[in-house]
Amino acid sequence: MFSFVDAFRDSDTAKKIMRLIQKLASGDRRYRIVHVCGTHEDTITKYGVRSMLPTNVEVLMGPGCPVCTVPPNRIDYAIRLAEQGHTVTTYGDMMRVPAGLGSLQDAKARGHDVRIVYSIHDAVKMAQKTTRQVIHFAVGFETTAPTTASELAAGPPPNFSVYSAHLLIPPAMMALMEMGVTQVDGFIDPGHVSTIIGEQGYREVADKYSVPQVIAGFEPLDVLMSVAMILRQIKEGRAEIENSYRRAVKPEGAPQALKLLDQVFEPEDAPWRGIGVILRSGLKVREEYASHDAAKRFTVETEASYDMPRGCRCGDVLRAIIYPWECPLFNEACTPENPVGPCMVSHEGSCYISARYGVEDLR
Repeated sequence: MFSFVDAFRDSDTAKKIMRLIQKLASGDRRYRIVHVCGTHEDTITKYGVRSMLPTNVEVLMGPGCPVCTVPPNRIDYAIRLAEQGHTVTTYGDMMRVPAGLGSLQDAKARGHDVRIVYSIHDAVKMAQKTTRQVIHFAVGFETTAPTTASELAAGPPPNFSVYSAHLLIPPAMMALMEMGVTQVDGFIDPGHVSTIIGEQGYREVADKYSVPQVIAGFEPLDVLMSVAMILRQIKEGRAEIENSYRRAVKPEGAPQALKLLDQVFEPEDAPWRGIGVILRSGLKVREEYASHDAAKRFTVETEASYDMPRGCRCGDVLRAIIYPWECPLFNEACTPENPVGPCMVSHEGSCYISARYGVEDLR
């Protein structure tokens, strides 16, 4: 039976796109394309997209894993809240991410009330059934932030609050360009985030840095076509925002979701693990909703600093400087079963994805 996705995995079409890529990339120039999406990384690795590309065309993953980029002091804050006797909820991928006080899973093992939920709405329903304080540790990019905003705008019970660690993708892209630690010839823009912010969400990146961008879907042909479109822009001397994922992404994004985000949150300078503080890259709960903002309601002391474990190069992976298998700990001291760095914890982490599909064989 023919499936919708079959058209985006067709081998004959892939060969045609590859011939176009080889033509556009002919010569001695080296091209380094960066994407910022864990689902894109999964597609690229699962279907061997890198092995199909010419040797002078590279695709690296930047800070596109929402769990990997949460700074340790934010996790420590959530652990301290649980230690105070409150119920802390979060998503499954956050549980094992290491921080100064261990992980949320460690806190749960010590007897504190830390629970996994599938959505923030589950946490709200939990608060409705108890008199305890329920605090949702809210993480994720523009894709998940609207659900947090929606629950706060709807008026949750008084014993419910949010500790926001939401981050924004375009400022991180600009930070990569500003730092200059890695060559970026073009960006593959994330499909999920783009459904919310649309093409217009990347305008500042394009205007300030004149770098080619292509919004892409998540099938192998989506990714291959985005590479070809970026190379074509470079060849033609253009630096535009092109949308190859029009079946899901509108130029304006999702206006209602954007309006809700602006109603509930305001941007703030925020720390990113392995990168540092990025200007206006975080979402802080506005004063109008302070009664449900855990950062304002509870006094918690945490250490401000945290060093990556010795030998861990997760920060370099997040900054698109190296591939996961170039880390000396990859799949040896650091594995999905016993992760050292956050990139090996989350299903969207590039180290986890590389280990899952056995990419260490390419070393």
